Amino acid sequence: MDTKRLILFVIFSFSILMLWDSWQRDQQPPAASQTQTTAQSVEDGSVPQAAKSSASAANQASVPAETGFRLQSAERINVETDLYKASIDTIGGDLRRLELREHKDDEDQTKNFVLMDDQSAPMLYVAQTGLIGNGLPTHKEVFTSESTNYQLAPGEDKLDVRLTWKGDNGVEVHKIYTFRRDSYAIEVSYEIRNNSDTAVDPSVYYQIVHDNQSHQGSYMMPTFTGGAYYTEADKYKKLSFSDMAKTNLSKNASDGWVGLVQHYFVSAWIPEDGLVREFYTKKLSDNVYSIGSVSPLGNIAPGQSVTLKSRLYAGPQTQSELKSVAPGLEYTVDYGWLTVIATPLFWILSSIQKIVHNWGVAIILLTILIKLVFYPLSAASYRSMANMRELAPRLQRLKEQYGDDRQKLHQAMMEMYKTEKINPMGGCLPILVQIPVFIALYWVLLGSVEMRHAPFMLWIQDLSAVDPYYVLPILMGITMIIQTKLNPKPADPIQAKVMTIMPIVFSVFFFFFPAGLVLYWLVNNILSIAQQWYINRSTERAAAKKKGNARR
Repeated sequence: MDTKRLILFVIFSFSILMLWDSWQRDQQPPAASQTQTTAQSVEDGSVPQAAKSSASAANQASVPAETGFRLQSAERINVETDLYKASIDTIGGDLRRLELREHKDDEDQTKNFVLMDDQSAPMLYVAQTGLIGNGLPTHKEVFTSESTNYQLAPGEDKLDVRLTWKGDNGVEVHKIYTFRRDSYAIEVSYEIRNNSDTAVDPSVYYQIVHDNQSHQGSYMMPTFTGGAYYTEADKYKKLSFSDMAKTNLSKNASDGWVGLVQHYFVSAWIPEDGLVREFYTKKLSDNVYSIGSVSPLGNIAPGQSVTLKSRLYAGPQTQSELKSVAPGLEYTVDYGWLTVIATPLFWILSSIQKIVHNWGVAIILLTILIKLVFYPLSAASYRSMANMRELAPRLQRLKEQYGDDRQKLHQAMMEMYKTEKINPMGGCLPILVQIPVFIALYWVLLGSVEMRHAPFMLWIQDLSAVDPYYVLPILMGITMIIQTKLNPKPADPIQAKVMTIMPIVFSVFFFFFPAGLVLYWLVNNILSIAQQWYINRSTERAAAKKKGNARR
């Protein structure tokens, strides 16, 4: 019995500690301060080195190390669509600020969520593009625009924002942002017209600049913010800022995307299909990094024009939309090694939500469904525990009888288990089988943007935030205490004390967890209590009947 209880305790504790460690693994200590501007004498290396014009990406030049960073501003172009409020700077045509109108601020839900910003401390988050070679415009050159205010008109499906640059050599470049209704994929196109007397050999780059301090989550709920890229050959890869600080990425490919992921949201540059590219990362200053893609475009002869298209996805990690934008983009909703289980669980959860129109109710119904699927396994586990509970007094008498003679005690216990046809380890395997499923559902609830600001009922108006009155964590703690009472009491006094304290400790942890996660655990505990109580009663009645028959 001691062995069984110890194994159960280790399994349960390890599963909780593993989840806790997963939150902590990406936590990085914040730097003292962020510097977005350096002295004028420090070279700004935020412009990547041009890629060599070649059919093979292997011949592209490597990205140099950075020694400084300066972000300049000029006139702002304001853009408003059904999904965005955006600001584009005429220097480089950078996307400097991006509000998501369908998603609200973490703290103040009267305001829109700001995904990108260049004037907020410590956050620095901008999307840049540029051309390199023959005096072409990088993200540091000044563009012009016909207007400073653009708005998607009612009934219109798209909005074009055209910026123009003209060089002294006669080359003319148009940079066009195309916003489409009901889409978080922004088309970014270049029209290059070579009006000069000589050929030009440009390279194009797309990059995202971000600090290493913002969007890191709370101390109790840290979340990953960092770079990511995807190719058909390498699949989905994440890059932390600490990795970028150690080594510059230089990855040649002919497909894929590169971007920046954070909890619930992602921005990703998706170059034109068939364009060879080199994915890179660079440290621009102590706290600022860039991640991007650079590609050669080949020679453009005098009098010729070239049009180049790309897309920038900047929005929520909504799986249905991510899949339709680019291959592999859906992996930014990262469930880790349990993706194969978590993905169908999310599909079932979202299907239930479409029927009940409430994510909290959907969580409850999915938890019930999972408990029904695993009912036979759970029943076997609880039946084994109930049988052990019935044997507890007899096992205690054996301990008193044999004292410190461990060998004889063990032999007597094994004989009793054999006589009563009880497997002392019978409750372990069913629990082990269920753990991956429950942990996968745990990550689904933690990582799904659909839970963000989703109301449940009464005081729970945001399933992604902590319960404001801590009612759910307290109820969950009570259910854990009840479960402990239903289980057979460990004979070892130390184990008994640990099992008594454990519900209190875990309840404190859950005070800091999102309400959706606590709701899931609470419902699961209630169902487990009901099942365990029923099986305990059935076992007790069977034992009483057996004793009655024995007296006759």
